[in-house]
Amino acid sequence: MRKNCLGIYGPWAANLLGDKPGKLSLRNGTFRDVNRWRSQARQRVRECLAAPTVGRTPKARVDGRGVFDGVRWERLSWQLPWGPRTEAVLLRPADADPRERLPGILGLHDHGGNKYYGWQKIARVEAKIHPLLERHHERSYSGTPWANQAAKRGYAVLVHDTFPFASRRIRVADVTPDIAGQGVDPQSAGSAKDIQAYNAWAATHESTVAKSLLCAGTTWAGVYVAEDEAALSVLCGRADVDETRIACGGLSGGGMRSTYLAGLDDRIHCSFTVGFSTTWRDFLLHKSWTHTWMAYAPLLPADLDFPEILALRAPLPALVLNTNQDQLYTLAEMKRAGAIMREVYRRAKAPEAVKVSFHPGPHEFNTAMQVEAFAWVERWLGRVSRAAL
Repeated sequence: MRKNCLGIYGPWAANLLGDKPGKLSLRNGTFRDVNRWRSQARQRVRECLAAPTVGRTPKARVDGRGVFDGVRWERLSWQLPWGPRTEAVLLRPADADPRERLPGILGLHDHGGNKYYGWQKIARVEAKIHPLLERHHERSYSGTPWANQAAKRGYAVLVHDTFPFASRRIRVADVTPDIAGQGVDPQSAGSAKDIQAYNAWAATHESTVAKSLLCAGTTWAGVYVAEDEAALSVLCGRADVDETRIACGGLSGGGMRSTYLAGLDDRIHCSFTVGFSTTWRDFLLHKSWTHTWMAYAPLLPADLDFPEILALRAPLPALVLNTNQDQLYTLAEMKRAGAIMREVYRRAKAPEAVKVSFHPGPHEFNTAMQVEAFAWVERWLGRVSRAAL
């Protein structure tokens, strides 16, 4: 027996999952009609996610405006039915006519073990930022917050905080003493020591959060879908955005979010998922310990493999970007996930609408990967480039 996450129980659990396509997989040959397959499978995914209801599109408030490094920005916020106000930033090229309806990108920030920050992990609106953010940009994005680069190329890019990050984070002061422990809530200009202490506490709190959400009849992934679809509604509802040309994407936790959002919502006309593509088998046997509770939808693996959630958007285009040395997955299962994506798109008679790429390097969305992602978006939304990386 190969060592695995469950030890002696690993082979038994893997046998429960099996190697054959799930009950709602397009690959099992049951479905002849792609639209019928997509409708039934999406319904099942939404049932398993049990996302809370947002209701009407939240009303966005403009909290600030400015220009930074070729990008015009707006600080936005809106109120959802739960939690504090969601803070966000909207980026556009500084030289764009304010009346021009630009294609839009919903930028989905990563997890990164850093819940103190949200949208600031992939967007920048000022020259001076916290050293922890500088290091995050260097480590994950070749020093280039990708939302700014996308905006410079001619897109309206909305990036919002999501539960439980930044403006949406859980405060230590609001939980019971036995849960709070030695956790701290950093001040607004928090020291690196306090921010790191908060992030360490938030990491230990994740299991409690996930169990509490399950007790509430929802899932962490379901909360993500609800909040990301609300942000998508904000983006699509803007007068300066062409809602017929919308993309989404992100790295790591943002890649996981793009998998669910792009798989379930056809308002996303093309997508790029970065650093989050593997199989349920990989999580089960090898890599569940490298991830949070955020990705999982109870009972769904019997119906669809993980990459098939994103493939529910077929024949709409999807790009999957991986790195060969990504420590969060096993390479063989990443490649198997890519093969599953290609087979689903082939069966949907849209093989040209999916692309799976592997780049050298660790878990990141580096400059070369950004270039490929933006080229993909331009291919499907139309060329609007104003600047090149």
